[in-house]
Amino acid sequence: MEEKQQQRWCLPRHKRLRKLIWLPVWLLTHLRYPVKIENAPDDRQALILFNHQTALDQFLVALAFPQPVYFVASEDLFSIGPLARAMEYAVAPIPIKKQATDIRAVKTCLRAAKEGGTLAIAPEGNRTYSGRACHMNPAIGSLAKKLGLPVLLFRIEGGYGVHPRWSDGVRKGPMRAYISERIEPEELKKLRPEELCERIRKGLAVDETRIPGRYRGKNKAEFIERMLYVCPKCGLARFESKGDTVRCLSCGLEVRYEEDKTLACADPAFPYRFAADWYAGQEDFVNGLDTRDWTDKPLFRDEAELSRVVLYRRKELLRKKAAVALYGDRIVLDEGTPDELRLPFEELGTVTVLGKNKLNLYHGETIYQLKGGKRFNALKYVQICARSRNIVRGDFDDKFLGL
Repeated sequence: MEEKQQQRWCLPRHKRLRKLIWLPVWLLTHLRYPVKIENAPDDRQALILFNHQTALDQFLVALAFPQPVYFVASEDLFSIGPLARAMEYAVAPIPIKKQATDIRAVKTCLRAAKEGGTLAIAPEGNRTYSGRACHMNPAIGSLAKKLGLPVLLFRIEGGYGVHPRWSDGVRKGPMRAYISERIEPEELKKLRPEELCERIRKGLAVDETRIPGRYRGKNKAEFIERMLYVCPKCGLARFESKGDTVRCLSCGLEVRYEEDKTLACADPAFPYRFAADWYAGQEDFVNGLDTRDWTDKPLFRDEAELSRVVLYRRKELLRKKAAVALYGDRIVLDEGTPDELRLPFEELGTVTVLGKNKLNLYHGETIYQLKGGKRFNALKYVQICARSRNIVRGDFDDKFLGL
């Protein structure tokens, strides 16, 4: 009997524990964010698809539904030791390899759905840096059709204004989380996977530049350099933020982040109104960069903690402080020392950002993780690597930069 129960993904204890932890989760969420959550009208089994704006998006979804919700979650979440084991026991999230095709995760989703579980997935796979929707994996249409469950599109609006990914601070302002659309199984059958994917993409494509409101708080620009590494005046650069302003360390350009999420600059030539516009301009700059010109000298140098991830178990610290050099075709750690570690882009699998300042590098069977300081920009490694790979493939017009 015990063996049979262990083979199931959806267990009776998940319902009991959901009732037990509901109030603490509600308090944590509402003390942290000024959010209005609109509850689901019933407890019918479904596939919930939500856009990813804040660190607590999964709590917003869980609070809106009366039944246990089984979230598809990044594998990094399962490598934090005893806390991960407690989480697996209480809510049984479904692990997935970030930004990669994971057959094991698909099988687990099908298994949980067959057992009557309600599933939740953020199809973007990444929390937005800019306030605009990230790239969505087109496989979500095929997966939704395979599951055959009602599809609920759960929109989170104002989350970027309240808590941008690059910021440690939370602001006060309008935020809403609600079901915007329901697609029944009968309709799913009539849609081709690509049609369904496009409908999902449009339904979850929240653009924070179009969400009005004022977001009040201290140090509104603090740590925006986690997102920025291209200056509109001088190109590749480093930035330093303080309070409500961010300054380019190369040319001195200074920009203020306002309560309505707009950018203010004394320079009349400054071209961007929102951080999302700056992010898009940064992508355009990188997509015009020939990374082959940067194989003899690094584009950037950083310092970070280096660990090896034992998948779904723990992390092993390898070096407390590693010197990191980003070239146009590789990443090199502790260059010129006996401990030098070279990671050519052609040998790397997935390169992805986790949280605010962590970078995962999949090298064969080994997963390396770089965790920088509070001002570490992990994004540039993902985007430069993606641009280099596009050039190597001859896809000079491919604009996708990994997020």
